[in-house]
Amino acid sequence: MSSTNNLPINDELDALVVGAGFSGLYQLYQLRKLGSSVKLFESGSDVGGVWYWNCYPGARVDSETPSYEFSLPELWKDWRWTQRFPDRNELHSYLQYVGEKLDLKKDIVFNTRVTAARFDPDTDRWTVTTEQGTIVRPRFLVLAVGSASKPYIPNLPGLVNFQGIVHHTANWPQGGVDMEGKRVGVIGTGSTGVQVISEIGPKVKHLTVFQRLPAIVLPQINSKVDDEKHARMRELSPLIYRHRKQTASGHTVHSFPLDTFSVSSEERQLLWEELWSRGGLNFCGDNFKDMMINQEANDEVYAFWRNKILAKFDDPVMQKKLAPQVAPYPFAAKKPVMDDNYYKVLSQTNVDLVDVRKTPIQEITDKGILTSDGVEYEVDILVIACGFDGATGGITQIDIRGLDGASIKDKWTKGVYTNLGMTTANFPNMFIVYGPQSPSILSNAPTTIEIQCAWITTCIEYLKNNRLTRIEATREAEDKWRDLTMSVAGGTLVSKAESWWNGANIPGKAVEPLYFAGGIPYYASILREQEKNGYPNFTLSTHGQTAATIDSENKYTTSQ
Repeated sequence: MSSTNNLPINDELDALVVGAGFSGLYQLYQLRKLGSSVKLFESGSDVGGVWYWNCYPGARVDSETPSYEFSLPELWKDWRWTQRFPDRNELHSYLQYVGEKLDLKKDIVFNTRVTAARFDPDTDRWTVTTEQGTIVRPRFLVLAVGSASKPYIPNLPGLVNFQGIVHHTANWPQGGVDMEGKRVGVIGTGSTGVQVISEIGPKVKHLTVFQRLPAIVLPQINSKVDDEKHARMRELSPLIYRHRKQTASGHTVHSFPLDTFSVSSEERQLLWEELWSRGGLNFCGDNFKDMMINQEANDEVYAFWRNKILAKFDDPVMQKKLAPQVAPYPFAAKKPVMDDNYYKVLSQTNVDLVDVRKTPIQEITDKGILTSDGVEYEVDILVIACGFDGATGGITQIDIRGLDGASIKDKWTKGVYTNLGMTTANFPNMFIVYGPQSPSILSNAPTTIEIQCAWITTCIEYLKNNRLTRIEATREAEDKWRDLTMSVAGGTLVSKAESWWNGANIPGKAVEPLYFAGGIPYYASILREQEKNGYPNFTLSTHGQTAATIDSENKYTTSQ
């Protein structure tokens, strides 16, 4: 036995889960129902995952309640949301509630960061090491580290010389930062940057925003959930949970069943006005079905959005910076940005917007930021909102080594290879939740997480019932899955945008579709086929002796 945080840990666990966010908590709950010996290691001091770490000003989810919650009756029946789009504090409280309601914390080891994992083919177990020196040997390793757990800080010359306060939004102090009356600089205008800017703009003395590409911001139209709305929400909750598995995105939105130019201009405008007035994901998710495959149709949507933004500014310079005539990237080809106050804040007299494409950041000085035109913007606090090394970064920052001793970081250097977005060849008994080549961030998180965790749990149960000690994806299967992932994404306009959705934001990272864009129903049907047929795209064995290798064509089809 070994211990950490005074919690005893059996060296030879059935399973170890890494990460206590939505994915990890749900996976822990499901595995515990099998009667397995399972523990969860979490680097933070509390549950929450991204909603523990992302405590920056303005942090808020862009998925609507009650879609953004677990479908377990023992959870939703006693939980009350107060906002249509909950903020970080409410989401953190919800996940604390989940941990307590399901009695999960007794099996969670906090303040414990996993640094290495190596598979032992002689025992069919992983040897997992933590930063604190704890070593455990689970049969199965489940990585629930999320798609946005490794912050990206670009190369900013002179950053170490800055004499003020500097934080990446993903490493924000849990106690917060006092910005009242301070001069603040924000680098980045993605979802995180927009939220920070909207929240702090009215409070700071002066705000300087450094923008590389203009954000395409949609109205969120957040609102309070009153008693009447809450009662109606709970009446419909079971129906909503079933319906979200029937939509491509796992939300309750779904594309309008006609092509953009199959209707009149007037009908298009009326639909767009209606979707715009609803707020949230409606304008993206309920739009015409060819919006993401037809560039001309996409351009029409952008033109509608641009006219909405131009009307907010009289200054032609600001209009050009924020809503250029030519779209900076296809509409909705990056993670949708939603906020109700962003453009209002940018109109304030205490806010400057710097276009770093025209005047790039030259260096960070001891007093602030110097751009290429020789202007130095003095700030007291610097906020880095440059996003994440998405999909793979949280996994590859752990030294994970498989059968041949090679690391997963080395394996994925030139491109990601997985089977089903949950397993990868040469790394037996390792599962990934909400990771690369799965629906992940292209979907509603709880929907995908419930589907994947159920599949992993059923798979482990199958192995235990058949006295099998090892499961490994075949290389042929992961080649097929990679081809399908590339093929599905290649039929959309998403590949035309540079973002953390395809790794283009990280220097040296292979640029490719990192998520499965085939939709939830199609993805779930493939998983069901694997279960039904005894996991044909895997090699199953007992202590190195093949017990069941099912010969198949390992063929996936792009038909839906």
